[in-house]
Amino acid sequence: MITQILFTTPGERVNRPDFGSGLMQAVFAGNSDLLAGTIETATQAALQRWLDHVIDVDAVRVESQEASLRVHVAYTLKMDGEPRSDTFEMPVP
Repeated sequence: MITQILFTTPGERVNRPDFGSGLMQAVFAGNSDLLAGTIETATQAALQRWLDHVIDVDAVRVESQEASLRVHVAYTLKMDGEPRSDTFEMPVP
């Protein structure tokens, strides 16, 4: 579910035009600390919006390296309180 939210561009889903994080659009915006902070905040907000009933998002870190985009997400499952950390990677077109 996290992968779908991270790598879906708003407007891509017909019946849910606001679904997604907009992360893929920001890849081509350049590289700066300000932009990275903005992307991380927007990504965390999207995860909280769409998965609030399943997880608590603790931290999001976004890295753009050469031809790939890495997103590190630390979260806690609400079902059992177990903290988790996953890395999601997507090649940048």
